Amino acid sequence: MRIIGVPKESLPGEKRVAATPESIKKLKDRGLTVRVQKGAGAAAGIDDAAFAAAGAELTDTAPFDADAIFKVRPPTLDEVWKIKEGAFVVSLIQGERNPGLVDALAGRKATVLALEKVPRVTRAQKMDVLSSMANLSGYRAVVEAATHYQGFFSPQITAAGATPPAKVLIIGAGVAGLAAIGAARALGADVRAFDTRAAAREQVESLGARFLEVKLKESGEGQGGYAKVMSPEFIAAEMELFRQQARECDVIITTALVPGTKAPVLVPRDVAECLKPGSVIVDMAAEQGGNCELTRPGEIVVHNGVQILGFTDLASRMASTSSRFFAMNLVHLCGELGKGETLTIDLENDVVRPALLVHEGKILPPPPVKEPAPAPKPPPATAKPVQQQITSPTRRAWGSTVGGLAVIVILFVLGRFAPGDFLQHSTVFVLACFVGWQVIWSVSPALHTPLMSVTNAISGIIIIGGMLQVGAGFDVASILGALAVLFAAINIAGGFLVTQRMLKMFRREGPAEPAPSHGGGHK
Repeated sequence: MRIIGVPKESLPGEKRVAATPESIKKLKDRGLTVRVQKGAGAAAGIDDAAFAAAGAELTDTAPFDADAIFKVRPPTLDEVWKIKEGAFVVSLIQGERNPGLVDALAGRKATVLALEKVPRVTRAQKMDVLSSMANLSGYRAVVEAATHYQGFFSPQITAAGATPPAKVLIIGAGVAGLAAIGAARALGADVRAFDTRAAAREQVESLGARFLEVKLKESGEGQGGYAKVMSPEFIAAEMELFRQQARECDVIITTALVPGTKAPVLVPRDVAECLKPGSVIVDMAAEQGGNCELTRPGEIVVHNGVQILGFTDLASRMASTSSRFFAMNLVHLCGELGKGETLTIDLENDVVRPALLVHEGKILPPPPVKEPAPAPKPPPATAKPVQQQITSPTRRAWGSTVGGLAVIVILFVLGRFAPGDFLQHSTVFVLACFVGWQVIWSVSPALHTPLMSVTNAISGIIIIGGMLQVGAGFDVASILGALAVLFAAINIAGGFLVTQRMLKMFRREGPAEPAPSHGGGHK
């Protein structure tokens, strides 16, 4: 598969394109050939000359005869029969909303990667198309709300009077919801947000919004970072919260999706009727049925003076930026499809396999869900906490203490009959050994690595003292001083080596960003 075809999107109103001059250059550097249909990027502000300058081959018709097809929207059934048999199709497939599409692609013996199925793991963030598009859609939803709202978003004080900030409620704090929160806050609105996942609180509050909760406690964490379907009792409490907020708010933006099912209705008719005339609802889930009962996909509905925006092309309304993000997601995905001049499938790849719907004409079942790693077993009830282990010496430590005292007594008796400064030096030596042993032995093994920095400092002092003894002359003290320098140097070098190995255990391969929390909203 050496030739990639990028056709013009056929869905009415779709302005995005699956390749940009920047992405084409990266694909050509790998040895791949890219064919782009003339006019494919016109709606995104990319002319044919820019594609040609990047090295793309321009075609008058859709290049469905290429080895691989890169698209934004799912191919239509008419387009499927034009695709080269055995081709590689990379696109948003959305099989649940396009019945018969997967079977038709299998009939063409195609290999199909569904971009919406890319798993939500840290390694796959750079190829997660849904998250990229949701980020743009969340921002655009606020822009559309501000356009249709009959007032300021920020507080205003003028000679003609003062107005308070618009009150904005955002339902769902996934990627789209968080982007909407940031945009609304930037415009000066009073923002509050709701999500069934308690983990979203910190992210919401970090953006300056108020996190709303219902009194009934229930976890909303679902698989893959999405929210799960909640119990009827929780939904009833949720609806009551939304009715209360609707009486106060001017704008409601909904982003909630549950994978594999119709979008949940979170703003029923009675909640929408609690809004004041002139208020706005932006339903970002309109394409999947909508979170508002009154939503009509692709239309603006006015009900009792409230505008319900059911736009399904929010990301497409920012076509230039969204095309750039989408195309770079595909470039990163190609990095998982082998190396060099061909695109190959590795069925063991944990990023590619979940997104692979059809392989060489064979429809594949979903991959088995990997069991999460078992939680570490709690320590036995008789085990002491780490702090107690540090402050309370063990029985063996007490035995060492008694033995050390006995050695001191013996050396003291010997010192009475030994000449010179034997008693003084031997006492310092024994005390140093005794204190050092007790310090190391009484510290929990979990704290040994930070302790190395302290022992290295002590070893540095020992080296200085040993060097002073070596310079005093060639006698027993000089020999012992030289040995002290040798052993202290070994201890320092070993400490640094062990610390370096410990640090490497926690170092990730390549840059990795914290995985966003996606539950309760768009990717």
